[in-house]
Amino acid sequence: MLEVGVIGVFFSLDLFLFFLFWEVMLIPMALLIGIWGHERRIYAAVKFVLYTMAGSILMLVGIIWLYNSTGTFDLPTIQQALQSGELTLAPRTEMILFLAFFVAFAIKVPLFPLHTWLPDAHVEAPTAGSVILAGVLLKLGTYGMLRFCLPLFPAAAHRAAPWVATLAIIGIIYGALVALVQPNLKKLVAYSSVSHLGFVVLGIFAFQNISMQGAVFQMLAHGISTGGLFLLVGMLYDRRHTFEISEYGGLATPMPRLAAFFLFVALSSLGLPMLNGFVGEYLILLGTYQVHWNWAAWAATGVILSACYLLWSYQRVFFGEVTRDKNRTLPDTSAREKWILLTMAIVTLWMGIGSAFFTRRFSDACQNVLDQMNRPNSAYEAVAPTKPSAPIVIPAATAQDKISLERVGAR
Repeated sequence: MLEVGVIGVFFSLDLFLFFLFWEVMLIPMALLIGIWGHERRIYAAVKFVLYTMAGSILMLVGIIWLYNSTGTFDLPTIQQALQSGELTLAPRTEMILFLAFFVAFAIKVPLFPLHTWLPDAHVEAPTAGSVILAGVLLKLGTYGMLRFCLPLFPAAAHRAAPWVATLAIIGIIYGALVALVQPNLKKLVAYSSVSHLGFVVLGIFAFQNISMQGAVFQMLAHGISTGGLFLLVGMLYDRRHTFEISEYGGLATPMPRLAAFFLFVALSSLGLPMLNGFVGEYLILLGTYQVHWNWAAWAATGVILSACYLLWSYQRVFFGEVTRDKNRTLPDTSAREKWILLTMAIVTLWMGIGSAFFTRRFSDACQNVLDQMNRPNSAYEAVAPTKPSAPIVIPAATAQDKISLERVGAR
């Protein structure tokens, strides 16, 4: 059911259907946390639902407003009406509608300071729930920003960009600093998601093709690397039934294969070149630097801090002396775990080395989003800005022919 909701969100071109799937998606995730979670699972599940529902209500109001103005829920029709000037939004109205959609997506990302539901949901969720939450569900928020906020409300997006970028940079640094002092290994990985997703939001609101490509790539890379970290943390939990870093230490001796996989995935998460985490962050910083070098400079500190908290946690868990007798006899990876981790490692390496396989497939889509943000006086001017000042007269054409030609030209 969760997969049905997620796929429905990505496939919907009808705004009401999009909202329906957005809400349907919450229930299976809440059940996964509330039934199969850990000690505080009910608290985490209720908090997850309440936060997301609060944002969804605002988005529903925005959807209803657009329906009342256009008479349709069809997204391409609404975009065409806005692009052609058939529907014009006053600056204040556009900003309110932008915020109605943006807050719903910012909660899902989660963007600072709307992130407080995420650590609880991650820590209390079962391993499978954490993997799908980090790998897919968080990306629905950034997808919504790309799909709805930017093309529908470009002027408001440009006006809000400095504030959004500020929140994203605060999230990058704050998430990394909180992860640095976490005694709980799973909560450390959860706060790393807050930091990494801040990069994605920053890349989107830099309004550069290369930064948007980096944002999309980072969504995919984060799903693999952070999903892999949650899998590895879950494997440790299966053996010791604790997430406390102090309960571990020296695990590389009894568990060399799991330690090697953990290091590989941690290096990809911190952005080591030739692994998938590097490509997305580099493209985001490169695109952001082209428009605001100070944004890129502040965001780059998150890359440094991610190396600090990931390598320090790895040192405390896997290196040093074995301080707990229970840890001396822990079994290494089983055949099932080894194949799962090997698959993740291959995908991680492939995305890092063959990144062009991905970027060339969504570069045109990113440019299309930027083109939709150019809201001209007419669609014809957007296609042919250098047309002559006098209208082109076609004597042999009928009025219907002229309308058809104008439509072709607009397309």
